[in-house]
Amino acid sequence: MDPWVQRAAADIAGRAERELEALVAVSSPSGDVHGAEECAAVCVALLPGEAAVERIACSSPGHAPDLLARLRGTGARRVLLVGHVDTVVATARHKPLHREGEHLVGSGSVDMKGGVVLALGVLRALAARPEAFAEVALLLVCDEEWRTAPFAHKDRFADWDACLCFEAGELTPHGDEAVVVRRKAAGTVRVTARGRSAHSGSAPDRGRNALLALAAAAQAVATHHAPDGPDRLTAVPTVLHAGDAFNVVPGSGELVCDLRADDEAAILAAVDAIPRQYDGVALEPSLARLWPGMHSEAATEPLLARAGEALGRPIVGMRRGGASDASHLASVVPVTVDGLGPRGGKAHNPGEYVLASSLATRAEVALAMTAAALAG
Repeated sequence: MDPWVQRAAADIAGRAERELEALVAVSSPSGDVHGAEECAAVCVALLPGEAAVERIACSSPGHAPDLLARLRGTGARRVLLVGHVDTVVATARHKPLHREGEHLVGSGSVDMKGGVVLALGVLRALAARPEAFAEVALLLVCDEEWRTAPFAHKDRFADWDACLCFEAGELTPHGDEAVVVRRKAAGTVRVTARGRSAHSGSAPDRGRNALLALAAAAQAVATHHAPDGPDRLTAVPTVLHAGDAFNVVPGSGELVCDLRADDEAAILAAVDAIPRQYDGVALEPSLARLWPGMHSEAATEPLLARAGEALGRPIVGMRRGGASDASHLASVVPVTVDGLGPRGGKAHNPGEYVLASSLATRAEVALAMTAAALAG
């Protein structure tokens, strides 16, 4: 292993669990301005003193500003590190970090405050090597989990040499270190229903049942679910609201579905298949968001080979179905790699955790990838 990677990873790992505990202690669901500001304060305290800090407008209106930290050096290349501090867990259900054997359990620990801790450590390690880079920046956003607005920051970094995103890491089935070089496109569709209310006991047939119409729309979406098909489309109805009283035919409602596919066209085809009316109920589908996919396999192959040499063991590029800000940046920074964070599991669930031992091994991966990206 490259000696700098080995030394710097040991320094990061020595602090990582305490830093993760401090960051997870803050409840920061998307849209919570106070939580985002608390997270920003923790992150600024963990930045190297040499970093210039900016707060830049978030992509989503009404959110706290995002955090951008920059290091300027005397080298030739520019690399962007990316993460997010928001979680999907509401404050009432928030769990601070605690250890259960090898698991560091806490809300947002693996998605993705563990990755933020490693990214901060990488920036501190680079602060002592200004000759290695022209500029390194760390972008931490506070709206990744629920954003429907366009991503605001990609043009700012369009001519940078590489982008490294710190979502959770993983191993291959053979035990090799893995990073993410391919992601699906992601779409969120909302279907609104306009029917007619009526008394469900004395005049049920005068009503036009929005709940039944939305159920038909949900079935229409679900029939396109084909994760083993050519586009690997997943089409999952996730939320349905209709009606306000147990004795009234529901006259309106809304359905939300989550769709992921290698090709955006497969998502649009599933949306087009939703009927526009059902038994007298008008159905109006609309795309609340459509995030691009990421296809960085070819552009990142030389980078992974160089990083594997610095690490002293292979780094393998893999695909992942979940959406990420890396997908937005990959469209303007072809050399984009994701999945540099620690390993763990149960993201978005009460038992979400980071594997404690992976903080050291994934710090090594992140540093090797960064060194390789700066070497060009």
